[in-house]
Amino acid sequence: MSRWIRFLIAIIIGIGIGLFYGWVVDPVDYVDTTPDSLRQDYQADYVLMAAEAYQLERDPALAVGRLAFLGGGDPLETIRSAIVFASEVGYSQSDLARLELLYEGVESYSGAIQDTPQGAAP
Repeated sequence: MSRWIRFLIAIIIGIGIGLFYGWVVDPVDYVDTTPDSLRQDYQADYVLMAAEAYQLERDPALAVGRLAFLGGGDPLETIRSAIVFASEVGYSQSDLARLELLYEGVESYSGAIQDTPQGAAP
């Protein structure tokens, strides 16, 4: 048997053992991870999904609740960073319009909450 064949067989066996170990014997366990650990592109996609839902429901309180799932403090900042990222990577104009609509709705909702006297419902 030639050296190349033995080399390829050794590589294939090594890959097989590595995959078996990584998938069966000791797979990665993700415990208590939060959505804010997502990459920026996935976070932007999540904000876009919230914007699509907002476009149908027009409920800013529900949208703020969805955005809170990302763990960020200020929902407006979360939306703003998603808009910037979406603009940089070339999201479609309709997606950018959805994000802008979400921003405007949450902004007006946040302003209404701040203008409401303490103890009164918005």
